[in-house]
Amino acid sequence: MMGGQESDMTGVTRAKWADIPHSGGWTAVEEVAKGWSSDRKYLVTTKDGRLLLRLSDGEQYQAKQREYEVIQKYARLGFPMSAPVDFGLCDGGKSVYMLLTWVEGRDLEDVLPGLPEGEQYRLGREAGRILRRIHAIPVAAKDLPDQTKKAKKLEQLARYESSRLRQDGDEALIRYVRENIDLIWRQAPVYQHGDYHPGNLIYTPKGAVGVIDFNRWEVGDPYEEFYKLESFGIECSVPYCVGQIDAYFDGDVPEEFWRTLAVYVAHAALYSIKWAEKFGQREIDGMVKRYRRALDSYDGFRTTIPRWYTETKACKHGQ
Repeated sequence: MMGGQESDMTGVTRAKWADIPHSGGWTAVEEVAKGWSSDRKYLVTTKDGRLLLRLSDGEQYQAKQREYEVIQKYARLGFPMSAPVDFGLCDGGKSVYMLLTWVEGRDLEDVLPGLPEGEQYRLGREAGRILRRIHAIPVAAKDLPDQTKKAKKLEQLARYESSRLRQDGDEALIRYVRENIDLIWRQAPVYQHGDYHPGNLIYTPKGAVGVIDFNRWEVGDPYEEFYKLESFGIECSVPYCVGQIDAYFDGDVPEEFWRTLAVYVAHAALYSIKWAEKFGQREIDGMVKRYRRALDSYDGFRTTIPRWYTETKACKHGQ
């Protein structure tokens, strides 16, 4: 995990967390300038080690409390992760704090391209097994959503269609999503990480996969968890992505998974362009590039299994 500027340990900045228990013993606090989260993130150094501090607006207390409780569920599974340490209000009630363990290592997305392909595939398999264990956690009744995401996905698609960002060739994707939207949410809902790709995974000093950034958790379709392999995963390692899928399904990937995943990928390829609008032209251009790559991966969505998967499997088996 990468850090940024060291924060002032005196005065106004320190006052934000001065009422967190034991914060008086912290020796350094360094801002973590990474990711899309609205949380303010800090690397905290203590005499006993390092922690991750996440600060949110106080009005988010209930949502963050649920997030902390879900992280506690994940932590019981025993894989390397940002495990819960403490939670509560600080800054006189203006902020919610969450203290988590710091996962030592390097961002997996930075490490993967420099590793042998066999090691990339092994790490993908490890990530797939972790994800399967997360999805196997029994979902509490209070966490079950009232409705599926079908209406939301179609509304997002409509926002893209009415935008100034329409792309050449997008009619096939729009049609594919509308005609196949009923494929999503057929599986029993599970706890999701919510943003599971190499950018939110750590390569630990022992060569294991560590998991961070659970702030986009939700309960939903397990197959939705995979579309970011197309969006971000294959940019750093195709073997990793193949390994994650293979291990999650223990080598027997169902046809329904591919058909459902293609819907999520087509939707994301379009709506992500509209979503990126608020971040500026550079991010829009990045999403347009990913849109074009998705078109190629799925042969204009005339096929449901992406080319990068079939070609990698064929090469692996010497076909």
